Amino acid sequence: MNQDSSKILGLPPKHISEEMGALNTVLDQGLPFKKLDHNILIATWNIRAFGGLTEKWEADDSDSPKRDLHSIMAIAQIISRFDIIAVQELKGDLKAFRHMLKLLGNHWSFILTDVSGGNEGNDERIGFLFDTRKVKLSGLACELVVPNKNTEEIKEGAFDRQFARTPYAVGFRVENKTFILVSAHVLYGKKAADREGELTAIAQWLQQWAANMKSFDQSLILLGDFNIDRMGDPRYEAFVSTGLAVPENLWNVRRTLIDSQTKFYSQIAWFENQYKIPQLSIRYLNGGVFDFGPHIMKNAGLSPFQMSWRISDHLPLWAEFSTRD
Repeated sequence: MNQDSSKILGLPPKHISEEMGALNTVLDQGLPFKKLDHNILIATWNIRAFGGLTEKWEADDSDSPKRDLHSIMAIAQIISRFDIIAVQELKGDLKAFRHMLKLLGNHWSFILTDVSGGNEGNDERIGFLFDTRKVKLSGLACELVVPNKNTEEIKEGAFDRQFARTPYAVGFRVENKTFILVSAHVLYGKKAADREGELTAIAQWLQQWAANMKSFDQSLILLGDFNIDRMGDPRYEAFVSTGLAVPENLWNVRRTLIDSQTKFYSQIAWFENQYKIPQLSIRYLNGGVFDFGPHIMKNAGLSPFQMSWRISDHLPLWAEFSTRD
C-alpha cells in the first residue's frame, strides 16, 4: 500500500484513523447489518457539490474545495454500509467520486448519467453505487423524459419544459428479486411553488410506468432529493398525488444537517394497494437516517454549514427490505 499520507490509499494521520474506528462503531449501532440471502439496504444521499477534491488529509483555510481526503474517507465508510445507494449532486468533475471508489474497493460498481446542461441543470449527474457481491444490474437504465402530452395535462404554467435534471431509472436484481429504482433531484426554484409542477409530473409519469411494469412483474421505488419542505404542504401533496406512499416511520425523521426542523427533502417511496400496479417484490422492514454530524471532525470546530461542504448538508436516508418470500 502506498504510504504517502497525501494519497487516499495511504496511511491517514492517527487521529483520523481513530475517528474512522469510532465511526464504524456508531454505524454498527445505528444501521442494520448487510446480510446475504436475507436483506437489502437501499439508501439515498444528496452529497453536496460532490465534484472536486483537495488532495490533502485536511484542507487548509486557503484551500478550495474544502472536501479533502478525510472527508472522502468518512463518506466512503458510510456508503459501504449499504447495498445500493442513489447519489444526487454528483458534478461533472468526478475526482472526489473516483477517490471514494478506490476506498470502497473492486467489489463496488456504479452507473451514472451524463451531466445536466444549462443553469438549472447545475452541471449535475445522478448515479447509483452498488455492492456487486449481492447486487446485479437487471439490464434496464434510462432517463425520464416527459412526453409532450403529459405537460398539457398539468395545470397551465406549472410545468412547460423537460426536467432540468432528468430522473434516472435503473433496474437491479438481488437473488431472484428484480426491482427498479428511480432517483431524482427536483429543481429547487426561486420559490417553493416552482417545484409543484415537476413533482406532479414525476408522480404521474411513475404511476403510468409502474402500471406498464406489471407485465414484467417488476416494481418501482422512487428515491432522491425532492425539495419538499414538510409533510402536507402542496409539494408533498403533489408528490403523493398518484398514490406514492412514504413509510410511516420515515415521516418525522430529520433529513438535513443544518435545519433544526424536519425537512422532507429526501424521500423513499413506492406505490401501495394501487389497482394495476404491482406490489413491491421486496418487503419493507425498517428505515431511518444516519446523522454523521456528531461523529466526524468533532475537534475541528466546524459549523454545520462548514461541515456541509466537507461531507454534505443532507443526511443519508435508508430503507431495509427483506429479500425472503
